Amino acid sequence: MNIVIVSKNEAQLKRLTRLLRERSAADRVALLASIPDVFDNGATPDLLLLEQDQAGETELERLELLGGRHPNLAIIVQCPQQSPQFLLRAMRAGVREVLLPDDDAALCAALRRIEEKLQKQVTRKGQVLAFVSCKGGSGATFIAANLGYALAAGEQRKVALFDLNLQFGDAALFVSDHKPATTLSQLSQQIVRLDASLLTASMIQITPAYSVLAAADDPAHAADVEAEHIDRLLTLARSQYDYILLDVGRGLDPVSVRALDRADLIFPVLQATLPYVRDGKRLLDVFRGLGYREDKIRLILNRYASSDSIRVADLEAAYGKHVYKSIPNHYEAVAASVSQGVPILKLTPHNAVSRALQELAASLAGETPPAAQGWVSRLLARA
Repeated sequence: MNIVIVSKNEAQLKRLTRLLRERSAADRVALLASIPDVFDNGATPDLLLLEQDQAGETELERLELLGGRHPNLAIIVQCPQQSPQFLLRAMRAGVREVLLPDDDAALCAALRRIEEKLQKQVTRKGQVLAFVSCKGGSGATFIAANLGYALAAGEQRKVALFDLNLQFGDAALFVSDHKPATTLSQLSQQIVRLDASLLTASMIQITPAYSVLAAADDPAHAADVEAEHIDRLLTLARSQYDYILLDVGRGLDPVSVRALDRADLIFPVLQATLPYVRDGKRLLDVFRGLGYREDKIRLILNRYASSDSIRVADLEAAYGKHVYKSIPNHYEAVAASVSQGVPILKLTPHNAVSRALQELAASLAGETPPAAQGWVSRLLARA
């Protein structure tokens, strides 16, 4: 457990530090003389322990502000004040416990309660899925945005979509008509403050379980995002989400390569035409040059129709690789979804494209896809 101790009494700082370390309650202890506005290293500790002779309104207001920025932060106050009025005000400020000074037994008991709560919290190890266009117009953004919606259906899984198409990203528009409060470039400018609460506040909430971090509107802000920012962002996101989808775009720059390096699976998206076959082969050669394992790369064939002159078997022979999933062609339904900014599964849940996305989501989650409904069932469902 990572703990920050705030006290102006140097002797108390040393005593509390020794106590916590002797009781093996802390992996790391930071000592501060005053309540911080933010945590300098960007990582939120598990506990803030304020030791003070008098905790006035100013201190409680600062604790309340800090707790609002870091919802998972536990706060303990050690001070002689124990009046009902003070205890009520401290509770409203988000203080977990108010203890008497030098009551080591009570402090250790409080620490055990906090440790037990931390151990019960779900520790996510989110899977990172990157979607790359083999050629412009492949539909990678559409698939990534709508697959995120499919994965989050039922709200059993938390899903995030990060738009890493830094110059012309528009992934948010595929599933929402809301203007983002914060974009990836703006978040990168305050990367030292990055924590779970800041990330959540920066994203567009599509559903309770699905959020999107939008790209900047202005291509000039692409330079604000650096490869190191992607490392930090994905490390945090893995602990907060079950799936993190990356719309990488088509360009291969340091930021996109770092994202591909960190991805668990990469999905090149292509169509069954000769230009896509040619560019797809080039892209796979680049991936092999980067040292990516073959099982990390999974081809998605978009807008496929049985009447296409280039068949799935032809593509697999050309690439020397299995096509992981085919998404059927249904221009009208896809165009309506994109034009309205509504996920296709919400707009036309029984469409063939929606069905393919549900099957893809089930495959990734290791689940059985929902059974297809006949026309009678669909008719009754509308009644």
